[in-house]
Amino acid sequence: MAVNARQEKLNFQTEVKQLLNIVIHSLYSNKEIFLRELVSNASDAVDKLRFEALSDPALLESDSNLKIEVSFDPKARTITVSDNGIGMSRDEVIENLGTIAKSGTREFLSRLTGDQKKDSHLIGQFGVGFYSAFIVADKVTVLTRRAGLTAEHGVQWESNGEGDYTIENVEKKSRGTDVILHVKEGEDDFLNDWRLRMIISKYSDHINLPIMMHKLETSEDKEKPATTEWEVANRATALWTLPKNTITDEQYKEQYKHIAHDFEDPLAWTHNQVEGGSLDYISLLYIPQHAPMDLWQRDKQRGLKLYVQRVFIMDHVEQFMPFYLRFVRGILDTNALPLNISREILQDNPVIAKLRAALVKRVLDLLEKMAKDDPEKYAIFWDQFGKVLKEGPAEDFANRQRIAKLMRFSSTETNLPVQTVSLDDYIKRMKPGQTKIFYITAETFNAAKSSPHLEIFRKNKIEVLLLSDQIDEWLVGHMNEYEGKKLHSVAKGDLNLDEITTETPNEKEEHKKKEEQVKHEFDAVIKQVKTVLGNQVKEVRISNRLTTSPSCLVVDENDMGLQLQRLLKAAGQEVSEVKPIFELNPEHPLVLKLKQELNNEAFQEWTHLLFEQAVLAEGAQLKDPAAFVQRMNKLLLG
Repeated sequence: MAVNARQEKLNFQTEVKQLLNIVIHSLYSNKEIFLRELVSNASDAVDKLRFEALSDPALLESDSNLKIEVSFDPKARTITVSDNGIGMSRDEVIENLGTIAKSGTREFLSRLTGDQKKDSHLIGQFGVGFYSAFIVADKVTVLTRRAGLTAEHGVQWESNGEGDYTIENVEKKSRGTDVILHVKEGEDDFLNDWRLRMIISKYSDHINLPIMMHKLETSEDKEKPATTEWEVANRATALWTLPKNTITDEQYKEQYKHIAHDFEDPLAWTHNQVEGGSLDYISLLYIPQHAPMDLWQRDKQRGLKLYVQRVFIMDHVEQFMPFYLRFVRGILDTNALPLNISREILQDNPVIAKLRAALVKRVLDLLEKMAKDDPEKYAIFWDQFGKVLKEGPAEDFANRQRIAKLMRFSSTETNLPVQTVSLDDYIKRMKPGQTKIFYITAETFNAAKSSPHLEIFRKNKIEVLLLSDQIDEWLVGHMNEYEGKKLHSVAKGDLNLDEITTETPNEKEEHKKKEEQVKHEFDAVIKQVKTVLGNQVKEVRISNRLTTSPSCLVVDENDMGLQLQRLLKAAGQEVSEVKPIFELNPEHPLVLKLKQELNNEAFQEWTHLLFEQAVLAEGAQLKDPAAFVQRMNKLLLG
């Protein structure tokens, strides 16, 4: 059948020219990376064919010998990377090679810092590794045909990286993809057999697929007629199947870059093999150095590469890692599942739960070891993934205590926004007689650090955790104790520190008498304040937690916290409003002033002013800021 060429000249997305320029220059100091990316893409294409051929063997056509071929032509100044994998249709070519924006180009560009070293790690996160070909090539030609389509459905894509490309239908007898790089002047170093072999050995030796190159000529070969004999240029052995003591750190790092499409080394990894019984598996799990920008997109593909009996089955298998460990990258190779496993069958297979539990244990073991043996590295991990790990107690009840042990917080002990305090650290510093882990939640670190609720705790040198991540309200709602110590909000309930304070029994008795006397003296004030504020508050009372502030807002022990109410409202959820309790500091000059104005018209103004100050100190917004300003000006002018 004749081929209908249908040649078109199409434009890349608006940002592609700028993006290509950044890719080329950010990786300029490491040009050889282009071959690793192209070989990695070819390997993925073969893996996809293996998977689809399980249900449709006809896709293999007459060629079941899966491989990658790398060749070069010094005269034509070309390097060609070929695979006999799944290939692409015309629409898939346009989608995968013409629409970089689907990988988040705008987000990518907005996050660039201008520092080439820092920017380079972002490139892999956006799946633009193919475009690294333009580092050494002034033109790239792609010939491809999708498995299952006939020869006349081949497609040729070509671009010089300047913002547009051409695409046309061509005849291609073999399935798969050929990427042809037309090498720039001055990049002759790559038109060399030894150079290409060295790059393959360095970056792609671990790929479980033969990477073929033309056999090297010896002095004896030169006397014989030229041949096109191929030989394997890599070990073509799955790295994870090798004994751990035979694998170098560099090989582990390159395996990670291949499966994660990341340009940076991993932060840590764990490699385990379990034989016998129902859990016969090998796992190689990695923790990245940086959080991807789509970490908080719930519909983003995540999960492990799944192999069954060394055969690639599918990418992004979510069932083996809980959502709070979605940052983990890696490989699971097991004999405990059938080769014809599908995503639907994965949902119900009883082995999945056992494998998942085992893999979660491996990751938590790795994090615990890192936290104990390398605190600096763990600090990097926590900075990137701490907020995600805080989702764990709500999602993984069985490992709640282990996850809690890994958490880090800010506290009044350090008074710094960086989160370095563990719950174990806190418990070691608890006062004699203290049975609770005290915390406060706020919208920002500064709001938490400066909260009036902390005043009595600072006075008595009692440490309080300062929680200002949005996830923290969710966390404390699902983790109410650790090591037998209850987590208690300093902004909830009636505060009782009698067991912790260092007062003598006589001093405590005197203090109690004084409190009773103060309550009696302010009884009329409390009643009048409640009348003025009406249904804005649940209760008004004298505070035993304030030392320098005039007032504060608290809620009852079992009520929803004010910060959580604000978060839920901001998320568009309907929340039954919980009225706060308004507490007054009887020793503060402004409260004494309020007492003096009890029978005057100014009492109402002072009451509203103190209430609105407490609202602001809580990090909330006033319903009528203008009225607050007018009221303050009026009282200042007397």
